Amino acid sequence: MELVHQYERLISWIVSQCPSPDKFAHTYAGLSIWSLAAMIMRRKLSTPAPFLVVALAEGINEYVDRLAHGSWNWPDTLGDIAATLFWPLAIMLALRLRPAIRG
Repeated sequence: MELVHQYERLISWIVSQCPSPDKFAHTYAGLSIWSLAAMIMRRKLSTPAPFLVVALAEGINEYVDRLAHGSWNWPDTLGDIAATLFWPLAIMLALRLRPAIRG
């Protein structure tokens, strides 16, 4: 359980370095993890694999939040998930649809 609290302290510090609200930190984290996953996996950003890494990382993050706080805070959890996944998903879909858009 100590690891959970250390993680929470680290995340709180990271969030304090970002503009308010904390959803900005989730947006930055989602885009960063997505980009790094694509580079490490040597996959294009248009493929689902890097996005799935972001989704997995966000799921783990929210579960650790739940452990640290003792229960789910659904409005906050769902907002965090949306903030983290929105831009990677939107850009991935745009990149996948780009050939169809060009005609």
